[in-house]
Amino acid sequence: MKPIRAIIADDEEALRSHLRKRLAALWPDLEIAGEARDGEAALALIRDLRPDVAFLDISMPGLSGVDVARKASGACLFVFITAHDEYAVEAFERSAVDYLLKPVVDERLKTTIRRLQERLASKSLPDITGLLERLATGMAKPAGHLQWIKAEQKDTVRLVSVNDVYFFRAEDKYIIVRTKEGELLIRKSIKDLEEELDPGQFWRVHRAALVNARLIHGVSKSIAGTLTIRFKDLPDQVTVSRAYAHLFKQM
Repeated sequence: MKPIRAIIADDEEALRSHLRKRLAALWPDLEIAGEARDGEAALALIRDLRPDVAFLDISMPGLSGVDVARKASGACLFVFITAHDEYAVEAFERSAVDYLLKPVVDERLKTTIRRLQERLASKSLPDITGLLERLATGMAKPAGHLQWIKAEQKDTVRLVSVNDVYFFRAEDKYIIVRTKEGELLIRKSIKDLEEELDPGQFWRVHRAALVNARLIHGVSKSIAGTLTIRFKDLPDQVTVSRAYAHLFKQM
């Protein structure tokens, strides 16, 4: 019997690894034929490998998962992977295409696997042209400020609301994301992150640090004039560099 083959496309290596491991555990007969970290590579894999299923991150560099599905329409079954996006989820709920919310959990993945197996057994590919057009239109709307962060914590990838982040601090090739529960990591420059966040909520206080102004409890000043930020319900403190001290003149 010909093995069922799939590809996984997501720009986060940790997310690809997590999904691959969970699929191996829950659907051992499935063969992961290839992985991609961007839309162009995903489209090439679909055309070259002809998989039965493509797990596509809805938001990837270059071509989005929706763009890939539009260009490869009819080639295989598609499962879209998405962060919590009310517009996308509503569109998926009313269609024949399945989706996975990040972070991917076993219970939802089992449902997706069952639906895929049923469709593969029936040898039918749903017409998703209308859905893809609606998604493409929705994604074309001007994006607001970043609301969710995909961050790594040990071997787990979590979806974190920016409202729960006390501060971001750059260290080497990573940015530490500090929440009340602990530290997580993301791969991004502090400059790019600053451009994506709401400047009214997240203030640059150091060349390597952004803080959530809504969670600041107070600012103390040392004899030498150094400012230190204290947070609500958090022992960590962040030092303010002289270049950004003016932000706290009225505090």
